[in-house]
Amino acid sequence: MNDAVTISGIDLTGYMVKDAKRAISFYRDVLGLEPILVYPDDRGAEYELPDGTIFGLFGGGGNVMPFQPGNGILFAVDDLNASIERVEARGITILMRNETSNCFLAMFLDSEGNSIFLHQRKRR
Repeated sequence: MNDAVTISGIDLTGYMVKDAKRAISFYRDVLGLEPILVYPDDRGAEYELPDGTIFGLFGGGGNVMPFQPGNGILFAVDDLNASIERVEARGITILMRNETSNCFLAMFLDSEGNSIFLHQRKRR
């Protein structure tokens, strides 16, 4: 008998933020994301991405959990170079670019110090 939990997907992933209002503006202005839900008192927001996944920003002012920057969200883009140009046009520094056997990616920081990766899969 297998008594392990059966995972069927990810319902929501996100980052803790120090200043939710500032972070909401950053994700709107830099990445073009409009929230589908903003928590009371601008404590965070949720975004539905085109593939149906949900990304969230959570700023509990230290009441939920202490802020600690995260580094694991990769946002899918169709054209990495064009996306990098748009980010850099806003004065944001790309900290790392990389190519693997199956993808291209670039990393920069959001307004809170969380790592954002733009990720383009290679066509097979």
